[in-house]
Amino acid sequence: MDHRLENFIVGSAYRVLEVIGEGAYGIVCSATHQPSQRKVAIKRIMPFDHSMFCLRTLREIKLLRHFCHENIISILDILQPASFEQFKEVYLVQELMETDLHRVIKTQRLSDDHCQYFIYQTLRALKALHSADVLHRDLKPSNLLLNANCDLKLCDFGLARSARPPPNVANDSSTFMTEYVATRWYRAPEVMLTFKEYTRAIDMWSVGCVLAEMLSGRPLFPGRDYHDQLSLILDVLGTPSIDDFYAISSPRSREYIRALPFRRGKDFKIMFQGANELVCLEITHQRISLNDYLQAIDFLEKCLTFSPQRRITVVEALQHPYFDVPTPASYDHHSLNLAELDNQPYHDVDDEPVADPIDPSFFDFDNGAPLSKEQLKGRNLHDPHLFYASPRSTELIYQEVTSRPPPASSFLTMGDGSP
Repeated sequence: MDHRLENFIVGSAYRVLEVIGEGAYGIVCSATHQPSQRKVAIKRIMPFDHSMFCLRTLREIKLLRHFCHENIISILDILQPASFEQFKEVYLVQELMETDLHRVIKTQRLSDDHCQYFIYQTLRALKALHSADVLHRDLKPSNLLLNANCDLKLCDFGLARSARPPPNVANDSSTFMTEYVATRWYRAPEVMLTFKEYTRAIDMWSVGCVLAEMLSGRPLFPGRDYHDQLSLILDVLGTPSIDDFYAISSPRSREYIRALPFRRGKDFKIMFQGANELVCLEITHQRISLNDYLQAIDFLEKCLTFSPQRRITVVEALQHPYFDVPTPASYDHHSLNLAELDNQPYHDVDDEPVADPIDPSFFDFDNGAPLSKEQLKGRNLHDPHLFYASPRSTELIYQEVTSRPPPASSFLTMGDGSP
């Protein structure tokens, strides 16, 4: 027996199968929901050793409960702790996805149909987030989960934040960055250079990085550290214009950029001409036109624009000609191959829903002075029988886990929707 499962306590309703993921947060196992025989993923989070993990867990639960979207991973169930005193870990039951985009890119070359379909689904998820004034902030291939039928779901909302300006200086740009410890390869330049504000454009930069990685099979900006990351970005985009330069609010960052040698930038058409078999037009046997290739490059350039003000928005991205292509009608479920195409474009505004708006108090726990681990967990440090009564403390993990159980119909159907 896998020793990692020794303390994986999920009760009689679930039969744990195997470990499918592991990280600083805890582990993820596949399991069977016994009443329905539906396969699920159970994520065990042990957040209470660090207040940062507490915040991420709270964001994850609150946001995934808010969004109900085909391209956003959902919470099917949250296992209830026996009591507050025994509340040491959080068990989230979610849809079971077979792999993620990072693993797929490492193991196979993606067709242009794959690239378009995966990016389109990512944009559908982002449209819902951005319509609710939420920034994901950690969009990367490993956070894009996939099934063999090419369905994509965005996951890991632990770094998500409100797109609205912070209500006070306690949540300024330096606070915004304190948790930015995720892979820097997909970070927008304004995040690294501390611009005056952070907008939805940071997620669109990440979309461009993901598309570039799918086209070439390797990360576009694999910086070794902060300085190398900026250097790689400027090698491709060139030295910022005067307007872009003065949009950088940090004097230290401006001086750093000023001291660098002038860079002309690179032509994306040349960079990606030989990166993927689908853009090697002279050797490919697939039916892809020069216009399709140029639209892919144009979309990439609009995502990877230095200025966040000029970067393409998610609504504009969904309307880009890159997605005016036939949609996949069926799939080879064994190799992630799109088998047939119908004649409809991906983009359909009536099938790209927005989300309900987030209440202004939704992120209250992220603003102001940091909460202690005990506050985040849910009880008063000095009186464990007394819940905090302030507005911020009502969002604590224990209340969130126990206050709103998911509907009883969560598991009344199998994964394919049948009874």
